[in-house]
Amino acid sequence: MKKDLTSINDLSKDEILELLKKSIELKSALKNQPRLDLAPGTMAALIFEKPSLRTRVTFEKAMQDLGGTATYLGPTDIGLGKRETVPDVARNLSRWVDCIIARVFEHSKITELAENATVPVINALCDEEHPCQILADLLTVLEHRGNLEGATICWTGDGNNVCNSLMLACGLVGINLRVATPKGFEPRQAIVVRAREYAKLSGASIVLTYDPKAGAKDADFVYTDVWASMGQEDEAEQRKQIFWPYQINRELMAQAKPDAKVLHCLPAHRGEEISAEVLDGPQSIVLDQAENRLHAQRALLAVLLSRPK
Repeated sequence: MKKDLTSINDLSKDEILELLKKSIELKSALKNQPRLDLAPGTMAALIFEKPSLRTRVTFEKAMQDLGGTATYLGPTDIGLGKRETVPDVARNLSRWVDCIIARVFEHSKITELAENATVPVINALCDEEHPCQILADLLTVLEHRGNLEGATICWTGDGNNVCNSLMLACGLVGINLRVATPKGFEPRQAIVVRAREYAKLSGASIVLTYDPKAGAKDADFVYTDVWASMGQEDEAEQRKQIFWPYQINRELMAQAKPDAKVLHCLPAHRGEEISAEVLDGPQSIVLDQAENRLHAQRALLAVLLSRPK
């Protein structure tokens, strides 16, 4: 595995499967003991330009579970790229900590951190990708279905950062993905091309459609995210009008398999991208997803922090 996780593209199919295997192993091991000293005495720096519940808590808990600690650096603590250049931040932190976990706006900040840091850099979300979320998603699909290859996921809504990483990962591991978006909100073409290249090797299919019902037809999982991501708040009302047909609700779920499960990376806006009855209903596994952020990220940290320096 590479030094950093800046994108799903940094992982091979085998590396993803190994991370999922390790996630399950550590999840089981920690049921019987308070922590595993797989990275004792280590420290991670959490650089967060965006607010967070799941990402912050799960990374801090994961470091604690491995015998390490984490220090949180919020938007006003660094002024990444403003008060101090990204390379200078990376070089300084590399002298003090063992890992940099960054949740930022521009993907370029992630790559700049990785290029200048001598310690691992993890993309904990940027405007282009959200690889850690997708590792948790794959773990959730694996636990509920028993295998990944041949599963069908329908993504409905905005072709955003989560969708980008999901496409790449599905292409790699052999999951069929249908992405249903309004016109003008498709995922980035370069990422579609790369995902389809991966899919040729794995036997998966990556399909783009403007019809959410066609996307959900006989799907095993139906997945969505908020319609307006952080930084798009001024577009929220306009987006609501455009995205209404893409809401996950009882009608859309009727198109999927009877035992289909509902995925959402959270936070959710009940009554917008997903109806409350579906989000809180028996087909929803969103809390399993949220919990698996911890397990997937713990495995990722265990691998990256155990590498020879």
